[in-house]
Amino acid sequence: MLIRTILLLLLPAAAGAQGFAGLGTEAEDYLPVTAPARLVFPRDHGPHPGFRIEWWYLTANLTGPDGEEYGAQWTLFRQPLSPGPERGGWDSPTVWMAHAAVTSAETHLFAETFARGGIGQAGVTAEPFRAFIDDWSMTGAGRPGADALADLAIHAAGDGFSYDLAARAAPPPVPQGADGFSVKSASGQASYYYSQPFYGVTGTLRLGPDTIPVTGTAWLDREWSSQPLASGQRGWDWFALSLASGARVMLFALRSEEAPAFLSGTWIAPDGAPTPLSPGEIRLTPLTETRVADRRLPTRWRIEVPRFGLDTTAEALNPAAWMGTLYSYWEGPIRLDGGATGRGYLEMTGYR
Repeated sequence: MLIRTILLLLLPAAAGAQGFAGLGTEAEDYLPVTAPARLVFPRDHGPHPGFRIEWWYLTANLTGPDGEEYGAQWTLFRQPLSPGPERGGWDSPTVWMAHAAVTSAETHLFAETFARGGIGQAGVTAEPFRAFIDDWSMTGAGRPGADALADLAIHAAGDGFSYDLAARAAPPPVPQGADGFSVKSASGQASYYYSQPFYGVTGTLRLGPDTIPVTGTAWLDREWSSQPLASGQRGWDWFALSLASGARVMLFALRSEEAPAFLSGTWIAPDGAPTPLSPGEIRLTPLTETRVADRRLPTRWRIEVPRFGLDTTAEALNPAAWMGTLYSYWEGPIRLDGGATGRGYLEMTGYR
């Protein structure tokens, strides 16, 4: 609780007026995000000192032996409280925050944990890849000739749940936006962003007394920035879609009270080749709202990308998948039905 209290005191007091979690706050003295991205692997699998926020974010769509559907989330956030290079020991300015969750059609369980940087409680190394916080971990197997993120062992546990998953991918990581430079607003806010959306997964979930063998797919996002939102942007709707055709699609809408939502996305062919999508090529239409945590959130959507013939409906597996964390948000698995079938994940932030 101490680190949670420190975060509440030190993160921008105007966070509510500066977009979700203060991500629209001015980033003076932090490193800017400029084009081109010049992504380099495995270097960029590791931390990026000097930037204000970054994350390692894995979501998995899973199925049990009886056909029951599940979702799992594992996320590690790195948040320096002051700009400048990383320092060791208790001088480190970095706070680490992590979220884990397991979702079924009837249940949504989540956990949140915090740690100080510099003293061995949490961290990330690029090669061999390892991201950890306390006993939660996402570790690369270091398969010869493969990307450092190609084989992962993922573990997390919370009150009433845990999971141990093995994820394996063949194609290399996929850059989002313009070769990894992902624009977030008409005024030019941006992040560096890439994904590994092609994992096949095996493993086990524990829900209460039950241990459930599962298989499925997973998607890992890597993103870092110093000011990923414009000050007027209040939150986002983010979709990661795994289509039955083998294609993958990332789409987001960044919402503003003063202007239309800023849309962007990437169509990823089954062989991993990305095609950036312009705002005019994407239509995201809320269809059904659900009251969750004293808010009304859209939990059923129509998704259209006419250029690639996509016109489908996305519906939440569990409309009550609310993450009641320090900065609360909705996160859960979705099913696709209509012109295209498949599964995916939806994240929604900034709803009041």
